[in-house]
Amino acid sequence: MAKGLILAAPSSGSGKTSLTFGVLAALRQAGVAAQGFKVGPDYIDPQFHALAAGRPCPNLDPWAMAPDRMRGLLAQSEADVCIIEGVMGLFDGARKGQGSTADLARMLGLPVVLVIDAKGMSGSVAALVHGFRTFDPTVNVAGVILNRVGSARHEAMLREALEPVGVPVLGVVPRLPELSWPSRHLGLTLPQELPDMPAQARSLARVITERFDLAGLQVLARPLQGEGSARVGGFFPPGAKVALAQDDAFRFAYPHWLSGSEQTFSPLANERVPEDADFVFLPGGYPELHPQTLSQAEAFWDSLRDAAER
Repeated sequence: MAKGLILAAPSSGSGKTSLTFGVLAALRQAGVAAQGFKVGPDYIDPQFHALAAGRPCPNLDPWAMAPDRMRGLLAQSEADVCIIEGVMGLFDGARKGQGSTADLARMLGLPVVLVIDAKGMSGSVAALVHGFRTFDPTVNVAGVILNRVGSARHEAMLREALEPVGVPVLGVVPRLPELSWPSRHLGLTLPQELPDMPAQARSLARVITERFDLAGLQVLARPLQGEGSARVGGFFPPGAKVALAQDDAFRFAYPHWLSGSEQTFSPLANERVPEDADFVFLPGGYPELHPQTLSQAEAFWDSLRDAAER
């Protein structure tokens, strides 16, 4: 049975993505088989987590997926521990928190580790963590990670303030400007477009290893509650021959949609659609960034027309 925990935060911008990336990289570096998951319909953050863990990062969407489907995706994991990155703030969702990270935590019975942006904060961290811990007793806020801590004295003040709250501090991260990854209209810039992300993963893994209780994180992880479907199928009919566009223009495909047997091709490289394809899948991405190259890809367009007419 898979074990897991959730990294959540009070709000967006607290550092969930970079710290999930770092924890996965640190666990991998320590020889622990870890796999990342992402709450909600996000195509970009999972690409960072897949790079860090060396495994695909599926999405878990409590708004669009039934609980047994999400349990099935987690049950398929062959990792020792699943690290699930939350979305927005812990309780942010639709009315009454539907589709939120807290909603997922309740469905799956998994503990939450709260990532706190501690910049400009000292004693108030206790009120913040106490509030999140007691707001909904069905959500288990089991630990805290302090991010963007300014100094050893700042860390000591934060730890002292949190002692009466009774929530363990599982990690402390200093201010690391190199983790301010650039963004654009759909979210973070893709990791393959950033300079030397494997080196960044190794560097952050060292910081996490030195400043986190990785063993404590793994002890917190819990088996899933309830049964999941034994196998979660792909998006296409079994046995279908699927041509999948994959390049810098077409890259956004959920891992659980794919079987691994798809034939990939690149419209940007003017590659033709495979002639024996039953389906042609042009996933989302950034085609608007490559209008000239795509408009001149005559072999691709000819083969796409041929496929549509078959």
